[in-house]
Amino acid sequence: QVQLAESGGGLVEVGGSLRLSCAASGLSVSSYAMAWFRQAPGKEREFAAGIDWSGDGTYYGDSVKGRFTISRDVAKNTVYLHMNTLKPEDTAVYYCAANHYGRAWALTYEYDFWGQGTQVTVSS
Repeated sequence: QVQLAESGGGLVEVGGSLRLSCAASGLSVSSYAMAWFRQAPGKEREFAAGIDWSGDGTYYGDSVKGRFTISRDVAKNTVYLHMNTLKPEDTAVYYCAANHYGRAWALTYEYDFWGQGTQVTVSS
């Protein structure tokens, strides 16, 4: 049974940083493409960052490029999202996702497994 467990969310001030973690079980992060999506109230879920199965390719949504970094620790079977220079518009529930295609596409329907999400709130 596949489980993706996000953690690390919370309340942070504008300009601050957070690191989100996604601990995977039932699959290997070195065999799946992994991604972070986010969903703000009243908005569609959007792609934030992704990493290919090989770890060689990383991708970012335009709104987070240059501020967020995705990484993984294969030994811990965990994927991270390092978020810097946070803005109020980064406030959302952040979801970890995995797809068996191996390429970190930006479309939600490409993903097979999802976590429950972790709330990030950036206060101004």
